[in-house]
Amino acid sequence: DAPKPIGPYNQAIQINYLLYLSGQIGIDPSTGQLVSDDVRNQTQQVFRNIQAVLHAAGADLTQIARCLVLLTDMNDFQSVNQIYASFFPSMENYPARSTFAVKTLPANAKVEIECTAYTKQE
Repeated sequence: DAPKPIGPYNQAIQINYLLYLSGQIGIDPSTGQLVSDDVRNQTQQVFRNIQAVLHAAGADLTQIARCLVLLTDMNDFQSVNQIYASFFPSMENYPARSTFAVKTLPANAKVEIECTAYTKQE
């Protein structure tokens, strides 16, 4: 299960075959707190949260078309990339992506990832 939203928004909205996921931070759904201060641990939790939101919509990571990665420190770029790459089976399945540095993120997270996915057509 993904954590409950920490604001007035949905975890995802589906329009036709497109699934728009809200940005996920490394919140542990069982505690409602960040998993740790470590960007690698946060990134792993972000992807577990993304997987939970996708699963609830009948989708999985292979159906992500695009990601937006937000970092509070671009020095974390390589660490986040290593974890990010581990969640995709091959380079052929990497989504399109942009990465930006931002001043702060909710709950003092170090990384937030937002995705757009597609659902399987019947």
